[in-house]
Amino acid sequence: MAASRNAPPPQERTDLVAYWSVPLLDGVHTVEFEHGTTTGKRVLRIDGNEIFRRDWMFKLVGDEQFTLGKQRAQCELRVDPLPHFSFSYSLYVDGKPLEKFTEKQVQTIRSWAVLVAGKRFRVVFEKQALNIWVNGHNIEAENVFVSDGTEMRFELETSQL
Repeated sequence: MAASRNAPPPQERTDLVAYWSVPLLDGVHTVEFEHGTTTGKRVLRIDGNEIFRRDWMFKLVGDEQFTLGKQRAQCELRVDPLPHFSFSYSLYVDGKPLEKFTEKQVQTIRSWAVLVAGKRFRVVFEKQALNIWVNGHNIEAENVFVSDGTEMRFELETSQL
């Protein structure tokens, strides 16, 4: 993939055809796709950064593969034909349609937005692995047994995050 470039101003994104929000352990990522159906142009942006650009493609349908987030989730953007020279755009994450992937994420993680001393933290608890992520960083936690179950104790250090 090409190096990331800053995105053009929104008014220049005339061929934007799809926009998705993908919840991962390190945060919610945005995926934008531009498709020029007369030129075949394809532009993929993740979190506002241009990941690749292909101009003058003669094949208007097909798939694009890329990774997303610190966990490097495998993504596939599918461009399929529809009647009357139209196209459908779908996003698959780790082999699942985005809707199914998001449902699984809701079942396997729990997240909170926390404000401490004027600084915002995104805390994610990964239920299966018992990991805690803060602003996209996997942090150490102390597991403590208490009278009605267990607690996971950790610190939010603004100087380290």
